[in-house]
Amino acid sequence: MDGILFHPKVVHLPIALGILMPLLAAGLTVAWWRNWLPARSWALAVVLQAILLGSGFLALQTGEAEEDRVEHLVPEQALEAHEEAAEAFVWSSAAVFGVMLLALLARRRKSGLGIATAATVGTLVVLGLGYRTGQAGGDLVYRHNAGQAYSGAKGIAPTGGAASAGHDDEYDDDD
Repeated sequence: MDGILFHPKVVHLPIALGILMPLLAAGLTVAWWRNWLPARSWALAVVLQAILLGSGFLALQTGEAEEDRVEHLVPEQALEAHEEAAEAFVWSSAAVFGVMLLALLARRRKSGLGIATAATVGTLVVLGLGYRTGQAGGDLVYRHNAGQAYSGAKGIAPTGGAASAGHDDEYDDDD
């Protein structure tokens, strides 16, 4: 399956935004506090967090759709660890989105900046959960060979290296 909603392609956007949001939210919070930018600039954080939430939900759905394809290759416990981490990542992203939206709505009151600060701290939680999700997904691919379900290759050894049977001299660089 090499469609546009292929799980390994979709997961990169929420991972990238999970990394960038603490930096962006902190920068916007400081700019708001120091009056370098108007309070309405916080809307940028809200929009990007909404994209993180939407793409995280899409990644979760594509992962569930492709679970049947890899479940015979990987231990159920490893698959469940990745799924549970992904769910925590998406739910925490939703909570942070709600707090960010609340800060945007309260931007004309003194409480708006405090709420934005709390949301910024929340982005660090999302970052940690995103890291945990990515690590569990990496274990599926690199430790448990989940990628083998998509390769169609027959000469893959259980360790993930090329099997010596059918060795292709084209890749032999001993000469």
